[in-house]
Amino acid sequence: MELADLVDPSQAAVVVSEMQRGIVGDLAPPATRELGEAVRAAGLTGQLATLTAAARGAGVPVVHATLQFRPGHAGTRINTPLMAVTLGRDPGYLRAGSPAAEIVPELAPAPDDVVHARHHGMSAFAGTDFDMVLRSLDVRTLVIGGVSLNEAVLGMAIEAVNLGYRVVVVRDAVVGLPVSFARDLLRYAVALLGATPTVAEVAALWEKGPE
Repeated sequence: MELADLVDPSQAAVVVSEMQRGIVGDLAPPATRELGEAVRAAGLTGQLATLTAAARGAGVPVVHATLQFRPGHAGTRINTPLMAVTLGRDPGYLRAGSPAAEIVPELAPAPDDVVHARHHGMSAFAGTDFDMVLRSLDVRTLVIGGVSLNEAVLGMAIEAVNLGYRVVVVRDAVVGLPVSFARDLLRYAVALLGATPTVAEVAALWEKGPE
């Protein structure tokens, strides 16, 4: 399928993964600080700002997939090393409604954007209503950006394909660690799941409009 068909505004949505102050922003803990540095080095927020602006201009929904925790961690199982490190050191980490759970200011949601929160797991779908949210918007293709390729982005892409969606992972709008490994993930894993265009390629199609 051609990229123009995949990102057709009538069936696509941009999903921005975990671009939160407490993950890659000014309130990131030591466990995710390296990821935040990689985000800044790649100019990721600027790339995502360009992508989301083009999406809104074309009438493409923008969905922010966030990680947030309830008081007492209700609904959260601390069953990975990453969760153990972050929540073990700070039980209030990414508390719902806290500044750390907010999306970074450069990507502040527009009034019509959807902000979706999950409380457990490594990607947006498992144990949430994310699938229903997307289907209610008549979405068939996820155009994914954000962090990180190591877990949330890759997990989201795999689960989306399992649920029957098509996937576009915008290769200069995602970051993983180390950078060389992220390149390999894009080439040898993500490219087997869907398209991996650039922000410029996707934005140009949306700005061009229907022929």
